[in-house]
Amino acid sequence: MRVYLDHNATTPLHPEVLAAMLPYLTDRFGNASSLHAWGQEARSALERARTTIARALGSGDKDAVVFTAGGTEGDNLALLGAAAAAQSRGRHLIVSAVEHHAVLHTAAHLARRGYEVTHLPVDAQGLLDPDELRRAIRPDTILVSLMHGNNETGVLLPIAEAGRICRERDVPLHTDAVQSFGKLPVNVDALGVSLLSLSAHKLGGPKGVGALFIRRGTKMQPLLHGGAQERSRRAGTENVAGAVGFARATELMLQDQEGAAKRLCDLRDRLECGLMAALSGVERNGHPTERLPQTTNLAFAGVEAESLILALDLEGIGASSGAACSSGSLEPSHVLSAMGLPRERIAGSVRFSLGRTTTPEEIASVLEVVPPIVERMRRIGAGHPAAPGAWA
Repeated sequence: MRVYLDHNATTPLHPEVLAAMLPYLTDRFGNASSLHAWGQEARSALERARTTIARALGSGDKDAVVFTAGGTEGDNLALLGAAAAAQSRGRHLIVSAVEHHAVLHTAAHLARRGYEVTHLPVDAQGLLDPDELRRAIRPDTILVSLMHGNNETGVLLPIAEAGRICRERDVPLHTDAVQSFGKLPVNVDALGVSLLSLSAHKLGGPKGVGALFIRRGTKMQPLLHGGAQERSRRAGTENVAGAVGFARATELMLQDQEGAAKRLCDLRDRLECGLMAALSGVERNGHPTERLPQTTNLAFAGVEAESLILALDLEGIGASSGAACSSGSLEPSHVLSAMGLPRERIAGSVRFSLGRTTTPEEIASVLEVVPPIVERMRRIGAGHPAAPGAWA
C-alpha cells in the first residue's frame, strides 16, 4: 500500500478542481484583459474566483484579493511591496524566527538594502509570546510578518492577538496563511491582518497560483511592472484556469471544513500515539494542541531522518524531514533550531502531514511498517549515535 503523508509539501489535485479548470485550458482560452467575447468570458470567471476567495476569508471586498503565482510570490510582494511604500516612515520590520524561508530570505534581502529586521523568538514548543511583539515594535516599524500555522511543526502563532497589538500601534500585519488556509477557518477581520498570503496547491488546488489579500487602504508598491492587471498591483496575463481551480478547491474545502479537521486530527493522533507506544525514544516537536489538525513532527532517537525517509519511501510511504523548499539542504531545520532543540534531536525529526485522501487503513499500515524499520536502523547503526531518551 502506497501512503502519502506529505500534504504540507503539496496535495493531490482534486478531480472536481481539474474538471472546473479544463474548459479554461481548452475552449475558454481568452485573455481576461481583452474586450471581445472570449476575453470577457475569461474576465467573468476570474472575478467569480476572486469573489469566492474573498468570501472564504470573511471579506466582502473582492478587490482586496490579488492573484499571484503562489505563496512565495505573495510573501515577497507583501514584504517588498509594503517596505517600498513605507520607507519614508521607517525601515524596521519584525518577523518570527520560524517563518517560511519565503519570508526570512526576503527579510534578509531587505536587511542587505539597509532595513533593520527583528526576529522574534519562540519557546521550546514553538509558541510565540505576544509580549515579545509588543516590546519589539518601534516608531519606525513599518511591517510585522508572522505565519499562521507553521509548515514544519503545525504550531499556530497568536495572530489575532498580534493583530490587536499592531492595530494599537498603527503597524500593518502580514500573515503567511499558506498552511492554515484549508485546514482551519481563516478570517481576515477576526485575525486583524492587513496582508495575508495563500497558495492553492496546499488544499487540493493547482500549483502555480495563489493570492495575496491586501486590505483596502494598505499602501503597497508592485513587484512586477508591465500591464495594469490585478488593478496595477501585479502585472502579467492572469492565470484564469489556475484561479478557477483555486476557487473550486476553496469551495470544496468549505463544504465540511470542521468535519474534515476533526477526522484528520483523530487520524494524526492515532498515528502519533501509535508510534510513541510502539517505539521508545520518540518525542513530539511542538505544542500538543496549538497546532494544525493534521500535522505531527516526531523525533526518533538513534535514527537519521533522511535515512528513515528513504527507507520509508522504499516501503511506499511518503514523509518529510521539513520544508519541501529546503530539501537537499545540509543545514538543520531553522524552525526546530529556533525552538532550542538539540542538534541530535533535530537530525532525527520527521514530519508526517495528513490530508483529504488519508484513510484509517493507511494509518494502520504506517503503524505496521515504521516501528520495525526504526528498530532495524537502530540495530545496524544507520543513524546518528544518540540513544533513545538521550534528549531528556
